[in-house]
Parts: sequence; C-alpha cells; structure tokens
Amino acid sequence: MARIMVVDDSPTDTAWLKSVLTKAGHEVIAADTGQTAIELARTQLPACIVMDVVMPGVNGFQATRTLSRDPRTANIPIVVVSSKDQPTDRLWAMRQGAKEYLVKPVKDSELVAKIRAVTGI
Repeated sequence: MARIMVVDDSPTDTAWLKSVLTKAGHEVIAADTGQTAIELARTQLPACIVMDVVMPGVNGFQATRTLSRDPRTANIPIVVVSSKDQPTDRLWAMRQGAKEYLVKPVKDSELVAKIRAVTGI
C-alpha cells in the first residue's frame, strides 16, 4: 500500500479518485488547491500525486512545476488527470514535470495502471 495524494477542487472527482485508489489498496490524502498540494507534499511525501489542472489560485501546471523543481519533492511522480484534452495541454504538463497525463473521464483500471507504471508499486 502506498500513500497517494489526490489534488482536485471538485468534491465529486476527489471522492471518485479516493474510492478508486482506496479499492486498489492505497492510502489517500487530498488537497483541493495547488497551494495546499505543495504544502502537503512537502510534509507528507506521498508516493505519487494525482493532479487536476483547472483549480483556483495555483493551478495544476504551476503546482506540478513547483513540486518537480523542489529537491524535497522532485522524486514524487505526478500523474495529471484533467478535463483539458488538447495536445498542447499534455505537452505543457510534461514540460512542467508530470510523468503521465490522463483525460477525464478515466477508467479506474487505467488510472491504477498509470500509477503503478510511474511508481513501481
């Protein structure tokens, strides 16, 4: 079991992601803003972060960039899960440090497989 952080400002999406990851045997912590995610990641050091893009304040791209450049959190893989489905969104997320990019709605099995792929767990 690994600790996975879910970052999404939608309570519905957060609940769904928590359910999928809990069923897969993971411990889940959640943040509803990019800024909260940055702070929690530095203290909780999750095995992986599942990051939304569109959020108020610090968005998912900004949070991903901050986390991937911080020596304390740079080794935490980030899987972006967003409704933004343009190729430029995917490219930009990867340039900010994301390891994977999935477009909502995501199949439960695909999400779990991507997390396994980036974490090795």
